[in-house]
Amino acid sequence: MKNYLKPVVFLLLLWPIYIISYQIFFNELGPEPVDRIINHFGEWTLIFIILTLSISPLRKITNSTEWLKFRRMIGLFTFSYASIHMLSYVGLDYRFDFEPLIDDVLNKRFIFVGFSAWLLLTILALTSSDMMVRLLKQNWKKLHKLVYVIAIFGALHFIWLSKTILFKPLIYSLIILFLLSLRIKFKKSI
Repeated sequence: MKNYLKPVVFLLLLWPIYIISYQIFFNELGPEPVDRIINHFGEWTLIFIILTLSISPLRKITNSTEWLKFRRMIGLFTFSYASIHMLSYVGLDYRFDFEPLIDDVLNKRFIFVGFSAWLLLTILALTSSDMMVRLLKQNWKKLHKLVYVIAIFGALHFIWLSKTILFKPLIYSLIILFLLSLRIKFKKSI
């Protein structure tokens, strides 16, 4: 894959923005527009976590390191969509009233685990630069394995949020578990 693909991939990664912009412009957010915006970016965050986790298996399957060129970009888009999801929740739903918000974080497990995932994503975003890779050396790889925890937290957040319809959250969870299972190295028994 050539370097000219990076701008194309960048434009494709903006797809969730295109969708929600269209829905806002044509008044197609439905009866609960705030929930639609929050849920839209939450689901796309989970999709982008899956895309990020897919890079290493794609590298192994295709025997090409070209996929690695897109991992940081996808990871930063994941953080961006998670931040929009969280800020929509805090700003549109709670209107930045932090007292009931803090109460929800402490008392509702789906919010607690979602907020925890966002905090971990923030750490990964802040340490994603080339300079941080050089500064942290081998610890950088260890730190960025937090994406596995983030993926599990994201799946739990979606499952616990969905009180009645569990089909979509379970599909995402199974995909995440499958991608995580590909990273398990089994030792040969003698």
